[in-house]
Amino acid sequence: MHTNARTPHRFVLYSAAAQEVDADLDFVRRLYRRRHARAPQRLREDFCGTAKLACAWVADRADCQAWGVDLDPAPLTWGDRHYRQPLGSAAERVHLLQQDVLRARTPPADVLLALNFSYFVFQQRAALRAYLRRARAALAPGGVAVFDIFGGTGAVTATREQTMIRGARGPDGARLPAFRFTWEHAHYDAVTQRILCHMHFEIPGVRRYRKAFTYDWRLWTITELRELLSEAGFKTTEVYTHGFDKRGTSDGIYRRVKRFDNQIGWLAYVAAWR
Repeated sequence: MHTNARTPHRFVLYSAAAQEVDADLDFVRRLYRRRHARAPQRLREDFCGTAKLACAWVADRADCQAWGVDLDPAPLTWGDRHYRQPLGSAAERVHLLQQDVLRARTPPADVLLALNFSYFVFQQRAALRAYLRRARAALAPGGVAVFDIFGGTGAVTATREQTMIRGARGPDGARLPAFRFTWEHAHYDAVTQRILCHMHFEIPGVRRYRKAFTYDWRLWTITELRELLSEAGFKTTEVYTHGFDKRGTSDGIYRRVKRFDNQIGWLAYVAAWR
């Protein structure tokens, strides 16, 4: 294998493999409008990484502002160059903060997002509850915090799932080469619920990114998350999950549910209202 200047950065491959920004933003906007009959304007994205989502929020509407918070300077710097600066004058409405989400202070947000399971980094109940209290404090009255979560029988098993990604585009609009994305559950501890996950990328004949990203998480359950949100002071919580088509894959449509049968794997949003 070889590399050259045109080899996509691992942040680009991550976005193509793991982020569905348009779907996330469409979901939270519809969620907010149903309760308030108006569009949300201020977004806070915690654990924002490259802040692709925060930048997309601002790009969609001229009256929107976004704050992205992350401790790691590398993705923030990269995202500033590739997502924020290309917005032109709208870039002034995206505020990137290299800060701890437990300490960052931002204007009251209509919507706070902590996606890609980023809050799983908190492995003790007290630590996650402390973060959720901070998340609630960052919201305006009537605001909503949205968290994604995964589970299923496959989530607690050492496994590797491979997907070939084709037709994706980078931040400049250029088409990316087809690449193989591997999501690996390397280890799960049934006593602590600690889970070790890796993301691997391979552009056939060009480059292999082994352990491009590694996550040492606690695999929280929906019940645990909802209980902690209540303890943190949120008024109500709602669960939204997708259905399955005839092939057993996600239909991509998230509906509010009170219960659903376990599967090999599933994804859900938990919405918490201040």
